[in-house]
Amino acid sequence: MNISGIIGFALAIGLVVWGIMTGGSLSGFWDPASVAIVVGGTIGALVFIYPVSVLTKVPKMLKEAFFPTKYDPDKYINDMVEYCKTARMKGILALEESANACPDPFMKSALMLIVDANDSDKVQSMLDDSINFICERHESNFALWVRGSAIAPAMGMIGTLIGLINMLASLDPTDSSAAANLGAGMSTALVTTFYGCILAHLIFTPIGNLCKYNHNQEVLCLQIIEEGTLAIISGANPRYVEEKLRMMLPGTHKPKKGSSAASSEGE
Repeated sequence: MNISGIIGFALAIGLVVWGIMTGGSLSGFWDPASVAIVVGGTIGALVFIYPVSVLTKVPKMLKEAFFPTKYDPDKYINDMVEYCKTARMKGILALEESANACPDPFMKSALMLIVDANDSDKVQSMLDDSINFICERHESNFALWVRGSAIAPAMGMIGTLIGLINMLASLDPTDSSAAANLGAGMSTALVTTFYGCILAHLIFTPIGNLCKYNHNQEVLCLQIIEEGTLAIISGANPRYVEEKLRMMLPGTHKPKKGSSAASSEGE
């Protein structure tokens, strides 16, 4: 579970509600017509823009945002180092057994490319294409959240304009009581802009960024597999392979206790 994301979302909503309560009441921020314009208009626009194949992935993306798949770069590095040791001690064909037992489909495909005696250029080209295709598919899904964060404020502004137009159309200069209702009418008109901002900056943008972060973690692990595969084909020393793969990690990354690098530092 993405604890920090859930806490951040709850904190943001809680502080907004607290701010509303300190200066007024929640009832003043509830307007069914505004909800219909902003939420319904945003969803309708997204349905109009994107095909069903993308829209049906929204529940999966929500799950990935708050319950992300765990990608551990240290584990991938350690696995590639072990495969490198196996190849050097037992030969390339010994990797076929390891490939059949590998649960990661991308890593399994990479190992089978080694076993099939493909040259490094061909392997690199195939793995690069596979990673690029994954990135394209993911980015086409992320675009929904980016577009939603742009549509929601626009729908809020449309709702505000509708409210202002209706308010001014019903305003009678000869009626002395009409001016007294001007403030309430203006408040109702502006609440749609409020809904649009909340929907854009507390729903669409954070979820899109969470999905993007998880995507980057996955791509990093795929790149580790690719570089490790090419190093195995070249017959590199396992120690060199480990050092090379660890250079791909962020400078702030610390090896987990029990990993080969952490064990070496302990020695």
